[in-house]
Amino acid sequence: MGGGLRGPPLFVLDETLDGNEATSTTLEGKLAAIIAPRLEAMGFELVRVAVLGRERPTVQIMADRADGSQISVEDCTQISHDVSAAIDVDDPIPGMWTLEVSSAGIDRPLTRVKDWNRFAGHQARVETFFPQGGRKRFIGVVIGADDEAARVRLDGGVEVVLRHADIRRAKLVLTDALIEATASSPPVN
Repeated sequence: MGGGLRGPPLFVLDETLDGNEATSTTLEGKLAAIIAPRLEAMGFELVRVAVLGRERPTVQIMADRADGSQISVEDCTQISHDVSAAIDVDDPIPGMWTLEVSSAGIDRPLTRVKDWNRFAGHQARVETFFPQGGRKRFIGVVIGADDEAARVRLDGGVEVVLRHADIRRAKLVLTDALIEATASSPPVN
């Protein structure tokens, strides 16, 4: 294959890490290595880190509560204060930057194997870096995932297996079934 962008524009966590190693030398990878252990110590999990913009970049952090309960505005404020201080100390971003902290939300990105398995049975949109079977965009029902790949059942019953490294982005589709499932789901221990 030719040149061009190979890596994702965001950092996806590798759950095999202990939180102290970055899987990437990208800015997102460096930030995740700083942020993930701090969040874990506070009772949260890092879902995604993205850096947007160049002049004054915005660092976007999506987090979940480790106990599975809903993340609150107060939680986001706590994360923001702690993480902002940690980023300032390690200083991986030159110049001025902005921090945004949020929950992953109902129509969340699927970035971790556990997300793919937790939301099996729900609809998702997936985009790959390169065509897979002649296409780059897929909409279907999440079947699950393992350490290597995620599985999605398309309309017509065809199952596709997409390697995590080939997925540019994946996100749940907001449906009534998803709203009902997330509203009634008990905390996960």
